Amino acid sequence: MTSPGDSLSYRDAGVDIDAGDALVEAVKRLARPTMRPEVLAGIGGFGALFELPRKYREPVLVSGTDGVGTKLKLAFALGRHDTVGIDLVAMSVNDILVQGAEPLFFLDYFACGKLDVAVATDVVRGIARGCELAGCALIGGETAEMPGMYPVGEYDLAGFAVGVVEKVAIIDGRAIAVGDAVLGLASSGAHSNGYSLVRRIIERAQPDLGGDFHGRPLGDALLEPTRIYVKPLLALMRSLTVKGLAHITGGGLVGNVPRVLPAGLRATLRRAAWARPAIFDWLQAQGNVTDAEMHRVFNCGIGMAVIVAERDARRALEELAAAGEQAYRIGTIEACAGGTPQAVIE
Repeated sequence: MTSPGDSLSYRDAGVDIDAGDALVEAVKRLARPTMRPEVLAGIGGFGALFELPRKYREPVLVSGTDGVGTKLKLAFALGRHDTVGIDLVAMSVNDILVQGAEPLFFLDYFACGKLDVAVATDVVRGIARGCELAGCALIGGETAEMPGMYPVGEYDLAGFAVGVVEKVAIIDGRAIAVGDAVLGLASSGAHSNGYSLVRRIIERAQPDLGGDFHGRPLGDALLEPTRIYVKPLLALMRSLTVKGLAHITGGGLVGNVPRVLPAGLRATLRRAAWARPAIFDWLQAQGNVTDAEMHRVFNCGIGMAVIVAERDARRALEELAAAGEQAYRIGTIEACAGGTPQAVIE
């Protein structure tokens, strides 16, 4: 017990300053490979400085923010923290990509009750890897140690991405027309959406998360990080006209593709046109989930939809394949009456 006259410190409040200093040094080391020439001042100052790339004549900044959601709960349960950072970056950079933006830099927010340097370093290692995959700089962030705010062993994450696009090259979907082709880029799994349902299915099925699932532990399949589509799609945009992009997050194909379609148009998608990863078959079977609910909650195997003119579809598929993406021709843009769904899966 302390008396009113005792001297208190941060340690008495449950905050470890030394741990915070150790994490800062680890972050600086991990962020170093992500640096771009435009970074003037990065991690360590009160604010980071970034010069706009000079190749843009009329640069428009595009920003996005997101988190990892309840997928974190699965990471806590499995004691795996090295992939959720990739998820964090992916959710924001894929979002700004759909408007044609090149991601420039990324910032993160990591909050916990008591800082575990090893865990936090694993998280940041994933963030740095995600930034490398997206070609953007990990330029700064915030680590908040807040005793009493979070259960022991848990933390929360948020991420913030800023990108740039030439004003005349903004992708807004207005050029989409009847007859255009809808392409789908394969997802790596459930990405970072639908994990409240995933966790409920796990609670019901009580599977062995360490057991074999198509050659690897089931837990690893469920934690597979979100695929980052930045580099292959930026290359595709330089090669041909991309009319629309939709990042397939919560809401699935039926909820996200309409976000980029003009009124009076719909995407008719063919379910048989792409391969659905086995993890979705497992989730549907174990949870007795209807097809409609699967399509509403999960990406079901397509992480990004790309809309191009019919004449460019084959070339786009070839270039995406050459860039290492599994891409499919999954549907067509058609006319529709007002008040009807703008995306249907047949």
